[in-house]
Amino acid sequence: MNGISINGPKIYFTIPIFGGIPVTQTLVTSFVVTLILCVCGVLLGRNLKKRPGRRQVMTEKAVTVITDMVKEAMGEHNARWTPLIATIFLSSLLGTFLGMTGVLKSSTADISTTMTWALMVSAICWYQAIKNNGFGAWLKGFTEPIAIMTPMNIVSEIAQPVSLAFRHFGNIAGGGVITTLLYAALSAASVGVLKLVGSSSVAVSIVLIAAGLLLLLLSRPKNGGKRKKLPWIVGLICTGVGALGGISFLWGLTGKAWPKVSTGTYAALFAAALVLLICGLVLVIRKKTKLQKLIGWIILALCALGLILISDGPLGVPVLTLGLPAVMSLYFDVFSGVIQAFVFSLLTMIYISGNCPPPEEAAKPEA
Repeated sequence: MNGISINGPKIYFTIPIFGGIPVTQTLVTSFVVTLILCVCGVLLGRNLKKRPGRRQVMTEKAVTVITDMVKEAMGEHNARWTPLIATIFLSSLLGTFLGMTGVLKSSTADISTTMTWALMVSAICWYQAIKNNGFGAWLKGFTEPIAIMTPMNIVSEIAQPVSLAFRHFGNIAGGGVITTLLYAALSAASVGVLKLVGSSSVAVSIVLIAAGLLLLLLSRPKNGGKRKKLPWIVGLICTGVGALGGISFLWGLTGKAWPKVSTGTYAALFAAALVLLICGLVLVIRKKTKLQKLIGWIILALCALGLILISDGPLGVPVLTLGLPAVMSLYFDVFSGVIQAFVFSLLTMIYISGNCPPPEEAAKPEA
């Protein structure tokens, strides 16, 4: 747990102008997102034909879906905001997904990104309110319904971009923090639970027993023939030595020391256990007799356990971290990323449409 480091975006270098402009991981990711969107826009928007191909049909369908969504949420008169909403949604989505590459940092996990978008949305709302109602009427709106509500209205106006930014940033960044903490906890548990047996000779015993069982099975006579002596003898030796190693391990639990195994030996054991695991799987799938399938399952179990113990030995693979952190990362990066991009876009549409009423409604105060 002492090795956990949860920091902000890394600064790659600083441009020596205007007092120094730091180029961070977030800035690089945002540039990559912009580049991808520009390239896709050019590629998908060129060579349009009256008889569209598959690419053009899919592009037109996507544009139609986004346009219909904007019209439904903001009204027909606000369809002109479709490019802005689509850009915010796709920028958020790509910015989150690029964080899954392990090379780039998610741009939406940086408050500076979401706060910039939120301030931009607020600036658009203020501009539209002043444009439609006039500057005086916009200022007067802070005193409604009564003048005593002015401080609360001002705080509410300031809280809008802050809430919009922190909601998106908090969900994405929080997911990364939770995944990191869980991975560190499982790494510590993996070392604490498995290091005792992983550094001993018990892994050797398990692999030897699995190999012995496989050789004994292969030495069985077929169609009334004779037993194959060499596999039978080697199988007995492997099983016996493995059993003795297991007994030695159990005896070692009483406080007696057992021999260590070198890294090279563990690497060879890992390869052998992997081969035996495949052999056990073949026995389970292809063999018809119950005995052969039972031995196959035993070999599978022994080799799987052996691989776990070997992996947490000198090879240093924290096996307990496999699975759960990946699933949680997939949830936070994919599912939560899509949801947060949609929520941010939806709130943007609500805020802008509130300051862009239909023409007939905007004309009523002037009448």
